Amino acid sequence: MAFNGTWKVDRNDNYDKFMEQMGINVVKRKLAEHDNLKVTIEQTGDKFHIKESSAFRTKDIDFTLGVPFDYSLADGTEVSGTWEMEGDMLKGKFTRKDNSKVLTTTRALVGGELVQSYNYEGVDAKRIFKKQ
Repeated sequence: MAFNGTWKVDRNDNYDKFMEQMGINVVKRKLAEHDNLKVTIEQTGDKFHIKESSAFRTKDIDFTLGVPFDYSLADGTEVSGTWEMEGDMLKGKFTRKDNSKVLTTTRALVGGELVQSYNYEGVDAKRIFKKQ
């Protein structure tokens, strides 16, 4: 339940390069770097409700740890996968529906910040969020 709360993106690390590797065009990448993303997380046992709000969209996501679900990324890329809890870290593994390549992501609390890390085809990136 440590993830519960509202988190606003504070800074990015290598996010543009990651999005480029994902095949996102330069215009969408530049907009996404300044999307003012806010993530509200509500955990109840192994069930999560997440609300993502940005300059581009608001999306509600419900999932249960270990249960596969479908998700559409902000750029429209469709993925399917699961979130698991590993210690105090959330770890997601998602397969793109268009090319079957794997996107991994983690969420961890580091020094009071929510650090969301991504890896796709050998490119790593991070988005760091501060609690609101």
